[in-house]
Parts: sequence; structure tokens; C-alpha cells
Amino acid sequence: MPYKTTVMAHLDEVDDLATAIGACNNVWYKEDGGLRRLCGSNTDWLGIKGCLFEKAHEVSRLSDDGPLTALVVGAGGASRAALYALTVHLRCATVYVLNRDDQEVADLMRDCQRLPTPPKIVHITQLEQAQQLPAPHYVVGTVPDLEPRTDAEKNLAAVLRSILERPEKGVLLDMCFKPRRTRMIKLAESLGWACVEGTHVIGYQIETQWRLWAGTERAAKLDKKGAWEVLLKAADESKAINF
Repeated sequence: MPYKTTVMAHLDEVDDLATAIGACNNVWYKEDGGLRRLCGSNTDWLGIKGCLFEKAHEVSRLSDDGPLTALVVGAGGASRAALYALTVHLRCATVYVLNRDDQEVADLMRDCQRLPTPPKIVHITQLEQAQQLPAPHYVVGTVPDLEPRTDAEKNLAAVLRSILERPEKGVLLDMCFKPRRTRMIKLAESLGWACVEGTHVIGYQIETQWRLWAGTERAAKLDKKGAWEVLLKAADESKAINF
């Protein structure tokens, strides 16, 4: 981060998944005729999908068969993976985007046209606008956990709070995990949302990333349960994210 979109132009090869999503979070070397080629893919979407499914059973309104609605906070590289997971795997036909930079949202709207089923994107900029929209079923945060300082940042924080305060609750994932207990997670939990912390995103990517980095044979021997245990223990003990 934050180079998940700009890194793609510097790689020798980008797979169809990263191209469709418009962002790359995973880079590895591939041997090709004695040459080493830098290749890129996207595994963020696996982490997002896994995290949202993790808590979906706790929210009764997610059992509906119809199309769902989501909110993505931010419009950078991670937001593109969120859009892919939400639209392709979680039945979200409409996605609200909360981001203060209009051009970033315009770029996101352009890039999402490459998705198999592009969603309807609604850029929320004002509190009144948010209050008139149906409540989202999923919320995915893709921005750093920083205290709002400017008027624009404070406005977006107020909009997010108003959405989370709605009586309809869902599942919230904050991909940021520094700190591990972000402002967004603390707020959402206090308001009754089922929340997943950002460290879990890593766990749902482990197997796919290990196959790319180490090869299919080694990946087949991966102790997934043990890998999760190592991840969660490291998250519990890390002074870098627990503050």
C-alpha cells in the first residue's frame, strides 16, 4: 500500500484477475525460459470475501435471496478488490462509496466496468444524501485509521456514523489493522454491527499466496489451521498494532 494500482505497470505479467479488478497486491517471480518474470495477481478479494462470510450467519437480513447493498470506505487499490468480492461473490448490485476525492471515485467507477457484472456505484458526499438511501448490508473500510482533521474528513466521518446508526445492521470489515482495534470497528461494534478485524484478511489469502510464491507442491502441504494459529497469535502479541 498504497501502490496496488500503480505497481501493475512495472510488472512483466499481470493475470486476468488483477486486470479485471484493477489492482495488484501480490507479486512473485516466475521462471520463463531461463528468465525470471515479475508477475502480479490479486488475492485481497479472497480475504474480503472470507471475512464478510465469517460473520454473515450472525445477520438475519443477509439471508434474503435478492440483491444486496454495500458501502466501501475509500477509493484506492483495496477498494477495487472489495468491489470484486462484493459484486461477484456477495450479490451486491449497488455499492456506495465514501471518499472525499471526486477524481478517485471517478477512476474507481471507470475501472469497475471491467468486472463481470459492474455494480451501480453511488458516491455519497453529504449526510442528507446518505439518510435517503437504503442501509447497506456490508461495509468495507479500506483507508488508514486516522483522526479526522479537515472539514471534508469530519463530514465523511459524520456520514459514516449516520449510516452505522441506522436500525438495520450488517457485517463490517475494516481492512486497516494498525491499530488492530480501529475507530471504525469500535464505533460499529458499539452500534450493533458484526465486525471483523483486518488481520483476518491475511488468513483467507494464505493458501493462494503460498501457492504463487512457493509452488503447488509446497502449497498442498500447507498446514492451514497452523498458519491461522500463527497469524492470530502474532496479532495478539504484536505491540505494533495493539495500541
